[in-house]
Amino acid sequence: MDGPGILLVEDDEAIASGLVRVFEAQGHRIRRLARGGPAPAAVTEDIKLVVLDLGLPDVDGIDVCRRLRRAHPDLAILILSARDQELDVVAGLDAGADDYLVKPFRLSELLARVRAHLRRAATAEPADGAVHETLRANGVTVDLAARRAWRGDDELDLRPKELDLLVLLVAEAGRAVTRDRIMREVWDTEWLGSTKTLDTHVLTLRHKLGAEAITTLRGVGYRFEDSP
Repeated sequence: MDGPGILLVEDDEAIASGLVRVFEAQGHRIRRLARGGPAPAAVTEDIKLVVLDLGLPDVDGIDVCRRLRRAHPDLAILILSARDQELDVVAGLDAGADDYLVKPFRLSELLARVRAHLRRAATAEPADGAVHETLRANGVTVDLAARRAWRGDDELDLRPKELDLLVLLVAEAGRAVTRDRIMREVWDTEWLGSTKTLDTHVLTLRHKLGAEAITTLRGVGYRFEDSP
């Protein structure tokens, strides 16, 4: 198998064995752990995505997610959990996850999200000689090549998907960006589920930028304000 590697952190044997078979059938190299403690050290160069359960026997998955994000800032992390409350989703994304899928889940939706994250991981590195481009609006500056952003003189601590979302909104500052377009360009055209993950990412961006920076357009999407 020469596909991108996936680290599966799941203690439920029935779920884990089924996912291993499915992922391998898709051509991926799989490493599976039943405990969360060893997860950060288990991420080798070929691992492009971690699929992480939260209810682990040795340490809470939220803490594992934080450790993974600190150790591997650009790693894609997808949480799978039976915890389905909005606060649980917020906690997972705040801990550094790029995505959150509630159990029980549709296999087709999981595979679509996995493909989306792996495609983004494959294209994350800018090509040699790429144009150095900077976006600016409403006191926010985004360096596309460096994948860094600032509010005034303060650098923002953004997760990968938060940065992707900010890039799209700042690039379209002053204009409406539909939910469908955001899901298509920031996540993937094959997205099948709800947009709760998007709403949570917008919420966390507002906390970091100020609530007035992003306006909700009911029934449409969002607008990044191009002036205070």
